[in-house]
Amino acid sequence: IERSIFMNNAQSSSGKLSWTTRVAYGLGDTAQNIVWGAMSILTFFYTDYAGIEPAVVGLVMLLSRCFDGVSDVIMGFFVEKTNSKWGKSRPWILWTSLPFAISIVLIYTVPQTTPTLQFAYIFVTYNLCTTVCYTALNLPYGSLSAMMTRISKERDMLSIVRMALSPLGKILAISATLPLIKVFGDSQLAWVKVMSIWAVLALLLLLFCFYKCKETVVIEARKKVDKIPIKESLRALALNKYFWLAMIIWMMQNVIFYITGTVLPYYCKYIFFNDSLYSILYLLETGTMILFTIFICPTLLKKFGKRNMSLIGVTLALIGHLIYLINPLDFNWVVFSCLVRGICFAPLNSVIFGFLGDVVEYGQWKFHLRQEGLIFSGGSVGTKVGSGLTSAILTSLLSYAGYVSSTTGSAVQPQSAIDMIVNLYMYGPILVWVIIIAVLLAYKLDKIYPQIMKDLAIREAEGKL
Repeated sequence: IERSIFMNNAQSSSGKLSWTTRVAYGLGDTAQNIVWGAMSILTFFYTDYAGIEPAVVGLVMLLSRCFDGVSDVIMGFFVEKTNSKWGKSRPWILWTSLPFAISIVLIYTVPQTTPTLQFAYIFVTYNLCTTVCYTALNLPYGSLSAMMTRISKERDMLSIVRMALSPLGKILAISATLPLIKVFGDSQLAWVKVMSIWAVLALLLLLFCFYKCKETVVIEARKKVDKIPIKESLRALALNKYFWLAMIIWMMQNVIFYITGTVLPYYCKYIFFNDSLYSILYLLETGTMILFTIFICPTLLKKFGKRNMSLIGVTLALIGHLIYLINPLDFNWVVFSCLVRGICFAPLNSVIFGFLGDVVEYGQWKFHLRQEGLIFSGGSVGTKVGSGLTSAILTSLLSYAGYVSSTTGSAVQPQSAIDMIVNLYMYGPILVWVIIIAVLLAYKLDKIYPQIMKDLAIREAEGKL
Protein backbone atom coordinates (compact mmCIF):
# COMPACT_ATOMS: atom_id res chain seq x y z
CA ILE A 1 0.00 0.00 0.00
CA GLU A 2 2.85 2.36 0.91
CA ARG A 3 4.52 1.82 -2.47
CA SER A 4 1.19 2.38 -4.25
CA ILE A 5 0.80 5.74 -2.51
CA PHE A 6 4.32 6.76 -3.49
CA MET A 7 3.63 5.71 -7.06
CA ASN A 8 0.50 7.82 -7.25
CA ASN A 9 2.32 10.84 -5.81
CA ALA A 10 5.17 10.49 -8.29
CA GLN A 11 2.78 10.43 -11.23
CA SER A 12 0.23 12.95 -10.01
CA SER A 13 1.63 15.70 -12.23
CA SER A 14 1.76 13.54 -15.31
CA GLY A 15 -1.43 11.55 -15.61
CA LYS A 16 -3.30 10.61 -18.76
CA LEU A 17 -2.97 12.96 -21.69
CA SER A 18 -5.94 14.34 -23.58
CA TRP A 19 -6.55 13.37 -27.18
CA THR A 20 -6.01 17.00 -28.18
CA THR A 21 -2.54 16.85 -26.67
CA ARG A 22 -1.79 13.50 -28.31
CA VAL A 23 -2.90 14.74 -31.71
CA ALA A 24 -1.02 18.04 -31.38
CA TYR A 25 2.14 16.14 -30.49
CA GLY A 26 1.67 13.77 -33.42
CA LEU A 27 1.15 16.67 -35.82
CA GLY A 28 4.60 17.93 -34.87
CA ASP A 29 6.04 14.87 -36.57
CA THR A 30 3.58 15.23 -39.44
CA ALA A 31 5.04 18.69 -40.01
CA GLN A 32 8.61 17.46 -40.05
CA ASN A 33 7.74 14.61 -42.38
CA ILE A 34 5.96 16.84 -44.88
CA VAL A 35 9.38 18.18 -45.79
CA TRP A 36 11.43 15.17 -44.63
CA GLY A 37 9.26 12.82 -46.65
CA ALA A 38 10.08 14.64 -49.84
CA MET A 39 13.74 14.33 -48.89
CA SER A 40 13.41 10.56 -48.99
CA ILE A 41 13.56 11.00 -52.76
CA LEU A 42 16.30 13.63 -52.53
CA THR A 43 18.82 11.30 -54.18
CA PHE A 44 16.42 11.03 -57.12
CA PHE A 45 16.30 14.84 -57.35
CA TYR A 46 20.08 15.21 -57.15
CA THR A 47 20.83 12.63 -59.84
CA ASP A 48 17.96 13.13 -62.28
CA TYR A 49 17.19 16.86 -61.94
CA ALA A 50 20.34 18.55 -60.61
CA GLY A 51 22.59 16.22 -62.65
CA ILE A 52 24.91 15.20 -59.80
CA GLU A 53 26.73 11.87 -59.86
CA PRO A 54 25.43 9.23 -57.38
CA ALA A 55 28.90 8.78 -55.84
CA VAL A 56 29.06 12.52 -55.06
CA VAL A 57 25.62 12.41 -53.44
CA GLY A 58 26.62 9.41 -51.37
CA LEU A 59 29.83 11.10 -50.21
CA VAL A 60 27.98 14.25 -49.15
CA MET A 61 25.41 12.28 -47.18
CA LEU A 62 27.99 10.07 -45.51
CA LEU A 63 30.16 13.00 -44.42
CA SER A 64 27.07 14.92 -43.35
CA ARG A 65 25.86 12.08 -41.16
CA CYS A 66 29.19 12.04 -39.32
CA PHE A 67 28.80 15.76 -38.53
CA ASP A 68 25.15 15.14 -37.79
CA GLY A 69 26.03 12.53 -35.18
CA VAL A 70 28.24 15.03 -33.33
CA SER A 71 25.53 17.69 -33.47
CA ASP A 72 23.03 15.25 -31.95
CA VAL A 73 25.17 14.77 -28.84
CA ILE A 74 25.76 18.52 -28.54
CA MET A 75 22.02 19.14 -28.87
CA GLY A 76 21.35 16.55 -26.19
CA PHE A 77 23.48 18.55 -23.74
CA PHE A 78 21.73 21.77 -24.81
CA VAL A 79 18.37 20.25 -23.92
CA GLU A 80 19.68 19.00 -20.57
CA LYS A 81 20.95 22.50 -19.70
CA THR A 82 17.93 24.43 -21.02
CA ASN A 83 15.72 26.07 -18.39
CA SER A 84 13.01 28.35 -19.70
CA LYS A 85 9.44 29.27 -18.84
CA TRP A 86 8.36 26.63 -21.38
CA GLY A 87 10.62 23.89 -20.01
CA LYS A 88 13.63 22.07 -21.47
CA SER A 89 12.50 20.57 -24.77
CA ARG A 90 9.37 22.48 -25.73
CA PRO A 91 10.97 25.91 -26.41
CA TRP A 92 13.23 24.49 -29.11
CA ILE A 93 10.18 23.71 -31.23
CA LEU A 94 9.33 27.41 -31.24
CA TRP A 95 12.90 28.59 -31.79
CA THR A 96 13.79 26.29 -34.69
CA SER A 97 10.61 25.79 -36.73
CA LEU A 98 11.13 28.81 -39.02
CA PRO A 99 14.85 28.15 -39.72
CA PHE A 100 13.99 24.53 -40.51
CA ALA A 101 11.30 25.58 -43.02
CA ILE A 102 13.72 27.94 -44.77
CA SER A 103 16.61 25.47 -44.85
CA ILE A 104 14.60 22.77 -46.59
CA VAL A 105 13.90 25.07 -49.56
CA LEU A 106 17.58 26.02 -49.89
CA ILE A 107 18.51 22.37 -50.46
CA TYR A 108 16.72 22.36 -53.81
CA THR A 109 18.28 25.55 -55.20
CA VAL A 110 21.42 23.77 -56.41
CA PRO A 111 23.22 26.06 -58.91
CA GLN A 112 24.05 24.71 -62.36
CA THR A 113 27.77 25.32 -62.12
CA THR A 114 31.01 23.39 -61.78
CA PRO A 115 30.99 20.01 -59.97
CA THR A 116 33.22 21.43 -57.22
CA LEU A 117 30.87 24.32 -56.46
CA GLN A 118 27.87 22.00 -56.63
CA PHE A 119 29.50 19.68 -54.11
CA ALA A 120 30.19 22.61 -51.79
CA TYR A 121 26.65 23.94 -52.14
CA ILE A 122 24.84 20.68 -51.47
CA PHE A 123 27.20 19.92 -48.56
CA VAL A 124 26.50 23.28 -46.90
CA THR A 125 22.75 23.38 -47.51
CA TYR A 126 22.20 19.71 -46.66
CA ASN A 127 24.06 20.14 -43.38
CA LEU A 128 22.32 23.42 -42.58
CA CYS A 129 19.02 21.58 -42.83
CA THR A 130 19.85 18.18 -41.32
CA THR A 131 22.84 18.79 -39.03
CA VAL A 132 21.72 22.13 -37.61
CA CYS A 133 18.04 22.95 -38.06
CA TYR A 134 16.48 19.48 -38.11
CA THR A 135 18.62 18.28 -35.21
CA ALA A 136 17.76 21.33 -33.10
CA LEU A 137 14.06 20.72 -33.80
CA ASN A 138 13.66 16.95 -33.89
CA LEU A 139 15.66 15.91 -30.83
CA PRO A 140 13.90 18.21 -28.36
CA TYR A 141 10.61 17.23 -29.99
CA GLY A 142 11.36 13.55 -29.38
CA SER A 143 12.52 14.01 -25.78
CA LEU A 144 9.44 16.13 -25.07
CA SER A 145 7.36 12.94 -24.85
CA ALA A 146 9.35 11.78 -21.81
CA MET A 147 8.68 15.16 -20.18
CA MET A 148 4.94 15.12 -20.83
CA THR A 149 4.21 11.94 -18.84
CA ARG A 150 5.96 9.18 -16.89
CA ILE A 151 3.29 6.56 -17.50
CA SER A 152 4.72 4.00 -19.93
CA LYS A 153 1.36 3.23 -21.54
CA GLU A 154 0.74 6.94 -22.08
CA ARG A 155 4.12 7.31 -23.77
CA ASP A 156 3.27 4.28 -25.90
CA MET A 157 -0.01 5.96 -26.90
CA LEU A 158 1.87 9.17 -27.70
CA SER A 159 4.16 7.09 -29.89
CA ILE A 160 1.22 5.33 -31.55
CA VAL A 161 -0.57 8.61 -32.30
CA ARG A 162 2.70 10.15 -33.45
CA MET A 163 3.43 7.25 -35.79
CA ALA A 164 -0.17 7.25 -37.05
CA LEU A 165 -0.02 10.95 -37.93
CA SER A 166 3.65 11.13 -38.88
CA PRO A 167 3.24 9.20 -42.16
CA LEU A 168 0.48 11.60 -43.24
CA GLY A 169 3.21 14.14 -43.87
CA LYS A 170 5.19 11.63 -45.90
CA ILE A 171 2.09 10.53 -47.78
CA LEU A 172 1.28 14.11 -48.72
CA ALA A 173 4.86 14.85 -49.71
CA ILE A 174 5.71 11.67 -51.56
CA SER A 175 2.37 11.07 -53.25
CA ALA A 176 1.93 14.71 -54.27
CA THR A 177 5.49 15.94 -54.81
CA LEU A 178 6.28 14.18 -58.09
CA PRO A 179 2.83 14.86 -59.63
CA LEU A 180 3.03 18.54 -58.58
CA ILE A 181 6.51 18.77 -60.04
CA LYS A 182 5.09 17.60 -63.36
CA VAL A 183 2.38 20.28 -63.08
CA PHE A 184 4.90 23.03 -62.32
CA GLY A 185 7.09 22.14 -65.30
CA ASP A 186 9.06 19.00 -64.33
CA SER A 187 12.24 20.98 -63.65
CA GLN A 188 14.48 21.95 -60.78
CA LEU A 189 12.50 25.17 -60.31
CA ALA A 190 9.38 23.06 -59.94
CA TRP A 191 11.02 21.28 -56.98
CA VAL A 192 11.76 24.63 -55.34
CA LYS A 193 8.13 25.74 -55.70
CA VAL A 194 6.71 22.50 -54.30
CA MET A 195 9.11 22.44 -51.35
CA SER A 196 8.18 26.04 -50.51
CA ILE A 197 4.55 24.96 -50.19
CA TRP A 198 5.49 22.08 -47.88
CA ALA A 199 7.72 24.35 -45.77
CA VAL A 200 4.91 26.82 -45.03
CA LEU A 201 2.49 24.04 -44.10
CA ALA A 202 5.09 22.42 -41.83
CA LEU A 203 5.73 25.71 -40.04
CA LEU A 204 2.04 26.14 -39.16
CA LEU A 205 1.75 22.60 -37.77
CA LEU A 206 4.90 22.97 -35.67
CA LEU A 207 3.57 26.12 -34.05
CA PHE A 208 0.33 24.30 -33.22
CA CYS A 209 2.34 21.49 -31.62
CA PHE A 210 4.28 23.97 -29.49
CA TYR A 211 1.11 25.69 -28.33
CA LYS A 212 -0.75 22.54 -27.22
CA CYS A 213 2.01 20.36 -25.70
CA LYS A 214 3.20 21.09 -22.16
CA GLU A 215 6.01 19.70 -20.01
CA THR A 216 4.51 18.31 -16.78
CA VAL A 217 7.22 16.00 -15.42
CA VAL A 218 9.02 17.86 -12.63
CA ILE A 219 11.36 15.89 -10.36
CA GLU A 220 12.65 17.93 -7.45
CA ALA A 221 15.56 15.59 -6.76
CA ARG A 222 16.85 16.21 -10.26
CA LYS A 223 17.76 19.79 -9.44
CA LYS A 224 20.48 18.51 -7.13
CA VAL A 225 22.32 16.74 -9.94
CA ASP A 226 21.70 19.02 -12.91
CA LYS A 227 25.38 20.01 -13.05
CA ILE A 228 26.91 16.56 -13.34
CA PRO A 229 30.16 16.32 -15.35
CA ILE A 230 29.88 15.54 -19.05
CA LYS A 231 32.15 12.52 -18.63
CA GLU A 232 29.82 11.01 -16.03
CA SER A 233 26.77 11.62 -18.23
CA LEU A 234 28.38 9.94 -21.22
CA ARG A 235 29.57 7.03 -19.08
CA ALA A 236 26.04 6.38 -17.81
CA LEU A 237 24.74 6.51 -21.37
CA ALA A 238 27.43 4.14 -22.63
CA LEU A 239 26.72 1.59 -19.88
CA ASN A 240 22.93 1.66 -20.41
CA LYS A 241 22.41 -1.62 -22.28
CA TYR A 242 18.81 -0.86 -23.15
CA PHE A 243 19.87 2.43 -24.70
CA TRP A 244 21.99 0.49 -27.19
CA LEU A 245 19.22 -1.98 -27.96
CA ALA A 246 16.66 0.80 -28.46
CA MET A 247 19.13 2.75 -30.59
CA ILE A 248 19.69 -0.22 -32.90
CA ILE A 249 15.94 -0.75 -33.23
CA TRP A 250 15.46 2.92 -34.12
CA MET A 251 18.41 2.78 -36.50
CA MET A 252 17.05 -0.23 -38.36
CA GLN A 253 13.64 1.42 -38.60
CA ASN A 254 15.28 4.29 -40.46
CA VAL A 255 17.47 2.00 -42.56
CA ILE A 256 14.49 0.06 -43.96
CA PHE A 257 12.75 3.31 -44.87
CA TYR A 258 15.94 4.53 -46.55
CA ILE A 259 16.38 1.34 -48.54
CA THR A 260 12.83 1.28 -49.87
CA GLY A 261 12.55 5.06 -50.21
CA THR A 262 15.79 5.29 -52.17
CA VAL A 263 15.49 2.20 -54.37
CA LEU A 264 11.76 2.13 -55.18
CA PRO A 265 11.73 5.33 -57.31
CA TYR A 266 14.47 3.83 -59.49
CA TYR A 267 12.67 0.46 -59.46
CA CYS A 268 9.48 2.03 -60.77
CA LYS A 269 11.28 4.15 -63.34
CA TYR A 270 13.56 1.53 -64.85
CA ILE A 271 11.76 -1.76 -64.16
CA PHE A 272 8.15 -0.65 -64.70
CA PHE A 273 9.02 2.43 -66.83
CA ASN A 274 6.77 4.74 -64.81
CA ASP A 275 8.29 6.72 -61.90
CA SER A 276 4.83 7.95 -60.86
CA LEU A 277 4.08 4.42 -59.65
CA TYR A 278 6.32 5.10 -56.67
CA SER A 279 3.78 7.55 -55.25
CA ILE A 280 1.06 4.91 -55.58
CA LEU A 281 3.17 2.21 -53.92
CA TYR A 282 4.22 4.53 -51.12
CA LEU A 283 0.63 5.61 -50.53
CA LEU A 284 -0.48 1.96 -50.43
CA GLU A 285 2.22 0.91 -47.97
CA THR A 286 1.98 3.93 -45.71
CA GLY A 287 -1.82 4.05 -45.79
CA THR A 288 -1.93 0.41 -44.74
CA MET A 289 0.55 1.13 -41.95
CA ILE A 290 -1.50 4.06 -40.68
CA LEU A 291 -4.75 2.09 -40.61
CA PHE A 292 -3.08 -0.83 -38.83
CA THR A 293 -1.45 1.57 -36.36
CA ILE A 294 -4.72 3.31 -35.52
CA PHE A 295 -7.12 0.36 -35.38
CA ILE A 296 -5.00 -2.67 -34.48
CA CYS A 297 -1.82 -1.62 -32.65
CA PRO A 298 -3.51 -0.29 -29.46
CA THR A 299 -5.21 -3.68 -29.04
CA LEU A 300 -1.98 -5.56 -29.71
CA LEU A 301 -0.19 -3.32 -27.23
CA LYS A 302 -2.63 -4.18 -24.45
CA LYS A 303 -2.48 -7.90 -25.20
CA PHE A 304 1.21 -8.49 -25.94
CA GLY A 305 3.18 -5.40 -24.87
CA LYS A 306 5.35 -3.40 -27.23
CA ARG A 307 8.31 -5.80 -27.38
CA ASN A 308 6.29 -8.93 -28.15
CA MET A 309 3.95 -7.33 -30.66
CA SER A 310 6.97 -5.80 -32.44
CA LEU A 311 8.74 -9.16 -32.56
CA ILE A 312 5.70 -10.90 -34.04
CA GLY A 313 5.25 -8.19 -36.67
CA VAL A 314 8.88 -8.11 -37.83
CA THR A 315 9.05 -11.91 -38.03
CA LEU A 316 5.98 -11.91 -40.28
CA ALA A 317 7.53 -9.08 -42.34
CA LEU A 318 10.59 -11.25 -42.97
CA ILE A 319 8.43 -14.21 -44.00
CA GLY A 320 6.34 -12.02 -46.29
CA HIS A 321 9.42 -10.58 -48.00
CA LEU A 322 10.82 -14.04 -48.61
CA ILE A 323 7.52 -14.95 -50.29
CA TYR A 324 7.79 -11.83 -52.49
CA LEU A 325 11.13 -13.13 -53.82
CA ILE A 326 9.18 -15.79 -55.76
CA ASN A 327 8.52 -13.23 -58.51
CA PRO A 328 10.26 -9.89 -57.77
CA LEU A 329 9.94 -8.41 -61.28
CA ASP A 330 6.14 -8.60 -61.35
CA PHE A 331 4.37 -5.39 -60.31
CA ASN A 332 1.70 -7.29 -58.38
CA TRP A 333 4.36 -8.97 -56.25
CA VAL A 334 5.97 -5.60 -55.53
CA VAL A 335 2.53 -4.42 -54.40
CA PHE A 336 2.41 -7.48 -52.15
CA SER A 337 5.80 -6.60 -50.63
CA CYS A 338 4.56 -3.07 -49.85
CA LEU A 339 1.40 -4.39 -48.19
CA VAL A 340 3.41 -6.83 -46.08
CA ARG A 341 5.69 -4.04 -44.86
CA GLY A 342 2.74 -1.78 -44.15
CA ILE A 343 0.96 -4.37 -42.01
CA CYS A 344 3.82 -6.19 -40.32
CA PHE A 345 6.09 -3.22 -39.63
CA ALA A 346 3.28 -1.17 -38.08
CA PRO A 347 3.55 -2.72 -34.57
CA LEU A 348 7.23 -1.84 -34.13
CA ASN A 349 6.97 1.46 -35.98
CA SER A 350 4.04 2.57 -33.80
CA VAL A 351 5.84 2.23 -30.45
CA ILE A 352 9.46 2.97 -31.40
CA PHE A 353 9.58 6.07 -29.21
CA GLY A 354 7.94 4.22 -26.34
CA PHE A 355 11.10 2.10 -26.20
CA LEU A 356 13.24 5.22 -25.75
CA GLY A 357 10.93 6.67 -23.10
CA ASP A 358 11.29 3.52 -21.01
CA VAL A 359 15.07 3.71 -21.41
CA VAL A 360 14.97 7.13 -19.69
CA GLU A 361 13.34 5.60 -16.63
CA TYR A 362 15.72 2.62 -16.68
CA GLY A 363 18.71 4.97 -16.82
CA GLN A 364 17.45 6.91 -13.79
CA TRP A 365 16.82 3.65 -11.92
CA LYS A 366 20.19 2.09 -12.79
CA PHE A 367 22.54 5.11 -12.71
CA HIS A 368 20.60 7.73 -10.69
CA LEU A 369 20.68 10.09 -13.68
CA ARG A 370 17.70 11.22 -15.74
CA GLN A 371 18.84 11.90 -19.31
CA GLU A 372 15.93 12.55 -21.67
CA GLY A 373 17.94 14.79 -23.98
CA LEU A 374 21.02 12.60 -24.13
CA ILE A 375 19.12 9.34 -24.61
CA PHE A 376 17.02 10.68 -27.48
CA SER A 377 20.00 12.48 -29.02
CA GLY A 378 22.26 9.44 -28.64
CA GLY A 379 19.62 7.27 -30.25
CA SER A 380 19.34 9.74 -33.08
CA VAL A 381 23.10 9.55 -33.65
CA GLY A 382 22.68 5.88 -34.45
CA THR A 383 19.76 6.46 -36.78
CA LYS A 384 21.50 9.23 -38.70
CA VAL A 385 24.81 7.44 -39.00
CA GLY A 386 22.94 4.30 -40.02
CA SER A 387 20.86 6.07 -42.64
CA GLY A 388 23.93 7.97 -43.85
CA LEU A 389 25.89 4.77 -44.28
CA THR A 390 22.90 3.18 -45.99
CA SER A 391 22.57 6.10 -48.40
CA ALA A 392 26.31 6.05 -49.12
CA ILE A 393 26.30 2.29 -49.70
CA LEU A 394 23.25 2.43 -51.97
CA THR A 395 24.56 5.30 -54.09
CA SER A 396 28.04 3.76 -54.24
CA LEU A 397 26.61 0.47 -55.44
CA LEU A 398 24.55 2.28 -58.09
CA SER A 399 27.62 4.17 -59.22
CA TYR A 400 29.70 0.95 -59.23
CA ALA A 401 27.02 -0.69 -61.38
CA GLY A 402 27.32 2.12 -63.93
CA TYR A 403 24.19 4.15 -63.18
CA VAL A 404 23.88 7.10 -65.59
CA SER A 405 22.80 10.44 -64.11
CA SER A 406 20.77 12.86 -66.22
CA THR A 407 19.49 16.41 -65.81
CA THR A 408 16.66 15.63 -68.23
CA GLY A 409 15.10 13.13 -65.82
CA SER A 410 15.66 10.17 -68.17
CA ALA A 411 18.59 8.07 -69.33
CA VAL A 412 19.32 4.65 -70.80
CA GLN A 413 20.78 2.53 -68.02
CA PRO A 414 23.17 -0.39 -68.53
CA GLN A 415 21.88 -3.82 -67.55
CA SER A 416 24.33 -3.89 -64.64
CA ALA A 417 22.59 -0.85 -63.10
CA ILE A 418 19.15 -2.39 -63.61
CA ASP A 419 20.33 -5.62 -61.93
CA MET A 420 21.74 -3.66 -59.01
CA ILE A 421 18.44 -1.81 -58.48
CA VAL A 422 16.56 -5.11 -58.40
CA ASN A 423 19.04 -6.81 -56.06
CA LEU A 424 19.05 -3.93 -53.59
CA TYR A 425 15.27 -4.06 -53.26
CA MET A 426 15.23 -7.84 -53.07
CA TYR A 427 17.90 -8.47 -50.45
CA GLY A 428 18.36 -5.22 -48.52
CA PRO A 429 15.24 -5.58 -46.33
CA ILE A 430 16.13 -9.17 -45.35
CA LEU A 431 19.25 -8.05 -43.50
CA VAL A 432 17.27 -5.37 -41.64
CA TRP A 433 14.53 -7.76 -40.49
CA VAL A 434 17.08 -10.29 -39.18
CA ILE A 435 18.94 -7.64 -37.15
CA ILE A 436 15.72 -6.30 -35.60
CA ILE A 437 14.55 -9.78 -34.63
CA ALA A 438 17.87 -10.51 -32.90
CA VAL A 439 17.74 -7.25 -30.94
CA LEU A 440 14.13 -7.68 -29.86
CA LEU A 441 14.90 -11.16 -28.56
CA ALA A 442 17.53 -9.59 -26.28
CA TYR A 443 15.19 -6.80 -25.06
CA LYS A 444 13.72 -7.62 -21.61
CA LEU A 445 12.88 -4.17 -20.21
CA ASP A 446 9.10 -4.63 -20.50
CA LYS A 447 9.19 -7.32 -17.81
CA ILE A 448 11.04 -5.30 -15.16
CA TYR A 449 9.55 -1.87 -15.93
CA PRO A 450 6.74 -1.99 -13.30
CA GLN A 451 9.25 -2.71 -10.53
CA ILE A 452 11.53 0.05 -11.83
CA MET A 453 8.76 2.62 -11.51
CA LYS A 454 7.86 1.43 -7.99
CA ASP A 455 11.49 1.79 -6.90
CA LEU A 456 11.75 5.26 -8.46
CA ALA A 457 8.58 6.41 -6.74
CA ILE A 458 10.04 5.48 -3.36
CA ARG A 459 13.37 7.17 -4.09
CA GLU A 460 11.76 10.38 -5.29
CA ALA A 461 9.49 10.50 -2.25
CA GLU A 462 12.70 10.49 -0.23
CA GLY A 463 14.19 13.29 -2.34
CA LYS A 464 16.54 11.01 -4.28
CA LEU A 465 17.02 10.05 -7.91
